[in-house]
Amino acid sequence: MAMEIATPIHAPVTSPASNLIISATTAVETQKKNRIQVSNTKKPLFFYVNLAKRYIQQHNEVELSALGMAITTVVTISEILKNNGLATEKKVLTSTVGIKDESKGKIVQKTKIEIVLAKSDKFDSLMTPAPEEEAVANMGEKPIETEAREGKKE
Repeated sequence: MAMEIATPIHAPVTSPASNLIISATTAVETQKKNRIQVSNTKKPLFFYVNLAKRYIQQHNEVELSALGMAITTVVTISEILKNNGLATEKKVLTSTVGIKDESKGKIVQKTKIEIVLAKSDKFDSLMTPAPEEEAVANMGEKPIETEAREGKKE
């Protein structure tokens, strides 16, 4: 059984398998590829819902993060994904962070939430449209040859 040892963020980490030195920042960067930092003013709600679906599809989980008033948006995104059967809740973290307020020049305390959602067992079947749904979606489309012939007058 291997034992994990916590290392400071700036200390290099040695990989026992290949004896390579990997910087801790590289490990942190790869870990954050599935993080979405949500704002309640920059993008619409369903932009984040669809982005979260894509991240779950690619990474099998997504981390939603928000500060202050955007916390309600993160909770809503999480609930939409869970209620639609696409994700399961893995972890919820709340904290308070100090943010420097540029206008006042002092540190202001802000609430923070992080919600980690994992891919549900039903995710792939729910994301793949059923053949009849695909047929209905394509009913309005005409084949290119038909459009070309209709455009020509004989």
